[in-house]
Amino acid sequence: MADSEQVNVLLYGLGAIGSFYAFILSRCDRVKLTVVARSNYDAVVKNGVSIDSKNHGKHTFRPDHVIRTPSDASDQHFDYIVCAHKAVDPYGAILPLDPVVNENSTIVILQNGVGNEDPFRARWAKVTIISGVVWVGASQPSPGVIYHTGSEHTELGLFPNAVLNDTALEESRLNTLTSLLLSGGTHLSTFADIQPRRWEKVIWNVAWNAITTLTDQDVASWLSSSPDAIPYTRRLMNEVIFVAEASGVAVKDGLADALIAKAQGLGELRTSMQADREAGREMEVEVILGVPVKKGRELGVDTPCLEGLYVLLQAVNGRIRARAI
Repeated sequence: MADSEQVNVLLYGLGAIGSFYAFILSRCDRVKLTVVARSNYDAVVKNGVSIDSKNHGKHTFRPDHVIRTPSDASDQHFDYIVCAHKAVDPYGAILPLDPVVNENSTIVILQNGVGNEDPFRARWAKVTIISGVVWVGASQPSPGVIYHTGSEHTELGLFPNAVLNDTALEESRLNTLTSLLLSGGTHLSTFADIQPRRWEKVIWNVAWNAITTLTDQDVASWLSSSPDAIPYTRRLMNEVIFVAEASGVAVKDGLADALIAKAQGLGELRTSMQADREAGREMEVEVILGVPVKKGRELGVDTPCLEGLYVLLQAVNGRIRARAI
């Protein structure tokens, strides 16, 4: 794709993280941006999206098109379909994308968890998939209003497609996406193998998301809550590291201690899973905890700390689902 060509992008999932990337993409002149909004549809149609960012200042922007469902744009071709929706139903949530996905599509996955690529590959064998790890702090205190902290970095890499078998084409699609995001003014890195980065993020999320959700404490309060808190967290992280290594994923030496030290420097860190529970929203338990638990069982890796958290969070999630019915 030539540098001057217009790029049609569909952003699926206009929550806090999706809105942040919509903001970045809206700042690139080449992008024609369509967003799929659900609970905040009316607010975004009426007022646009307002973002208050420590890095970028205060802005209000309007996507080119705001729709309620991908089927509303079934007559269009999108070069990139950016998926920033919550991965609470990994297979079911992507079914509405059927009308807009074709063999020339590039799907960009910006979600927490591991194994996120599998539902997309199972449904659309020939598409290009770019897998992303998001280190962005954002919240949506009211519909269409986004608050962004100073945390901002994106890690991208291809999820190789043996069916397509065209590395040059897939790399060109990755390069085009990175050029758009860089033009929008955000920070990113690309990796030949994105899976170690995905596992590092899930090791982070397994600890902080699960623990803050179950204890109703920020990370700093948890770590100082007792002499056992840091050793427990280290054991928990190391269990997930052992599962990653047994799966053939290379993990950096000393990662658990490095992540604990990083969290200690962030102050009163609250997490997205904690926010979901407080708001009565279903949580991303399966892709963050369930996949590592099941891989551990499959590979014979004991994960007692992880399994305990997984069982407890399934119970909390079940109660949230029951209340929503």
